[in-house]
Amino acid sequence: QVQLVESGGGLVQAGGSLRLSCASSGRTFSSYAVGWFRQGPGKEREFVAAIPSRGDQEYYAASMKGRVTISRDNVKNTVYLRMNSLKPEDTAIYSCAAAAQWGPFLSSDSAYTYWGQGTQVTVSS
Repeated sequence: QVQLVESGGGLVQAGGSLRLSCASSGRTFSSYAVGWFRQGPGKEREFVAAIPSRGDQEYYAASMKGRVTISRDNVKNTVYLRMNSLKPEDTAIYSCAAAAQWGPFLSSDSAYTYWGQGTQVTVSS
């Protein structure tokens, strides 16, 4: 069982930055790929970024590439999502999820087994 807890969300002005964290207390967390998704008001959940268990690759949604950076610290059992140049349309609940395998299918939420509760990001204009 992998439990995930997101933090770092909040209210930020357009153009600002945030760093989200996804922490796990599970001993096997370092063996999972982790992805970030977001769901804005009235929108479907969309893929943001993913990182494999060893953290040696990064996979981004085309719409987010250049503005977000995903990283992980397996000693701290934490995955981070750094977001820059935030826009009001980035307002959403951001959730992290863990998947047992790595691959391009990780842009689909069905590839993930464990999910966190999410953290709200609100970008004001």
